[in-house]
Amino acid sequence: MAETEDKGATILLVDDNKHLVITLTDYLTYEGFEVVSAKSGEEALRKLEQLEPDLVILDISMPGIGGIGFLNKVQQNNEEAPFPILVFTARSAMEEFFGTLNVAGFVAKPCAEVDLLSKINEVLDAQPKPMEIVATGAAEKKVLLGENDVEVVKRLSRELEQAGFSFHLAETGAEILETAAVMKPDAIVMKNILPGMNGRVVAPLIRAMPSTKSIPIILYDATCSFEEESRYGRRVPEGVTQYLTTDESDVLLEAIRRHTK
Repeated sequence: MAETEDKGATILLVDDNKHLVITLTDYLTYEGFEVVSAKSGEEALRKLEQLEPDLVILDISMPGIGGIGFLNKVQQNNEEAPFPILVFTARSAMEEFFGTLNVAGFVAKPCAEVDLLSKINEVLDAQPKPMEIVATGAAEKKVLLGENDVEVVKRLSRELEQAGFSFHLAETGAEILETAAVMKPDAIVMKNILPGMNGRVVAPLIRAMPSTKSIPIILYDATCSFEEESRYGRRVPEGVTQYLTTDESDVLLEAIRRHTK
């Protein structure tokens, strides 16, 4: 996710008012945001299959499932959406209603562009920064987390923070290598299947560098099948300190604690 004050953050603008979409897209792009638009809740859901926005600006009165239907789809089982949602609607009387839902804010139309921008920045500034979260407390152990699944990152970041660790997120094998050399963390915990270069390949490369060769490496693969496990004979991959076939937070946290004592 982009850093705020959030120049460069990606906004999904969901509204069927063509003129408003053109105007806001031009304004927000000028302010440094990347804007993707959708004219209905259904189109927005399709775009989310390929897009991970930092913020969704959502109109309510649209054809099809509308804004309420979109909210229901992304907040299934009463869980929060993986991105903040700013409701932007002419139905100003519904502000109290949306205050009971898991939305990050409410702006009534019509609205001055500068006021909308202020609200956007307020919402983005309130979001946790998953790229680097420093925990308070005495333990100040640094963990390099190699993971590219948003939901897993969310879960593990919460557990690491609560346990008193600081961490930095790297989403690709190449990024793990580069960050490890600069950061020199107390432990590296990474998924095996990563974009560009898998964890099994990254681990021996980290071991080969003098500045990182002693860092404990915990490799996990929750997709590992029984057949694959049998093929490897439970052999720990080269360069790996501990190999786990789960991404359960408590198991990973226990391993991190064990190797950062």
